[in-house]
Amino acid sequence: MSGCDRQPVTSLYVHVPFCAHKCEYCAFYSEALNGELVDRYVASVIREMEPVANGVKPRTIFFGGGTPSLLNLRQWEQILKAMERLDLLGADEWTVECNPATVSPDKAELLRSYGVNRISMGVQSLNEGLLDRLGRVHSRAMVFKSYDVLRQAGFDNVNLDLMFAIPGQTMAMWKETLSETLALGSEHLSCYEVIYEEDTPLYAQLQAGQFSVDEDLACAMYDELLESAAKGGFRQYEIANFARHLSGTSVVIPDRACQHNINYWRGGSFHGLGPGATGYVRGAREKNWANTVFYCEQLEQGRRPIESREQLAPLARAGETAAFGLRMNAGWPFEEFQDATGYDLREEWPAEMNQLVSQGWGKIETDRFRLTRQGLRFADAAARQFLRS
Repeated sequence: MSGCDRQPVTSLYVHVPFCAHKCEYCAFYSEALNGELVDRYVASVIREMEPVANGVKPRTIFFGGGTPSLLNLRQWEQILKAMERLDLLGADEWTVECNPATVSPDKAELLRSYGVNRISMGVQSLNEGLLDRLGRVHSRAMVFKSYDVLRQAGFDNVNLDLMFAIPGQTMAMWKETLSETLALGSEHLSCYEVIYEEDTPLYAQLQAGQFSVDEDLACAMYDELLESAAKGGFRQYEIANFARHLSGTSVVIPDRACQHNINYWRGGSFHGLGPGATGYVRGAREKNWANTVFYCEQLEQGRRPIESREQLAPLARAGETAAFGLRMNAGWPFEEFQDATGYDLREEWPAEMNQLVSQGWGKIETDRFRLTRQGLRFADAAARQFLRS
């Protein structure tokens, strides 16, 4: 039995599927806001929490979406009081995603009073034209106003999400957004290149020839991100994620890094609640139905809303863990990987590591294997080499 199997499940993800408007690039399961359905969802996700609560004391909680901040005060109070009743409060890190258009002082204060201590705000851009291009419902002014509201409510750990290589975005636009965002002084920064997922309006526009993808510009924007974030006091710890380290000492992972996501990347177990949510508990992956009405019906009838369940073989599980962990700048320390999976990278994947080293994408050090700066840029391709069927 690996060390991972002996550890309790300490991470909880809750998916809130509602959005004010579906963004042009979004492939996550979400749907338009409907008051009656939201109430039904709230009651159902509380039902789904109850059996989970018996065996978990979360160290990290993450409410993602969709737009969790769309829930009104009454709906949030129902969820928070249920979590209090089920002894699910007190996580070291509790994140709620929000849209700048849906942050109010009352809501921020309510969340903070129950122990939410980290907010992830979907800014994406500070250029009005690009916000319209992405189908966002907020303005740049709302970003600054919401940021102030969060600070006044006592949040001292705020992440700001940005996107780059947006159709129509120039390097000058990207530099301006980066400069203004860094000036806000958040503790964390997440920056993602636009991905063209099938079944999204942006993908359809690309296929129709309405715009083209400039890979050279995207690479230049990523390089600009790395340089600007470092100058702004952030330390990169994963391909798209940057955090401050407040103590000032030299560390591999900064102290304001997102601990919930690190658990994902290190192959840790987590429960996933809500429509379309995925959970991963001791090698078994479960996925809920990505249909809110059907999800609610299943729970109302006393059934778990699981669409699929897969038990990974130990080596396949270790390969996935290797692949996800290599997204981090720290790579995989050999001893830590063996403790987590029961396998030695040097024995199971020597050819793959040497191949990446020869490409300039990987580096074998005394105590670990990690991707180089170039390798991180192509981490998905590099990580695929570690997967085992």
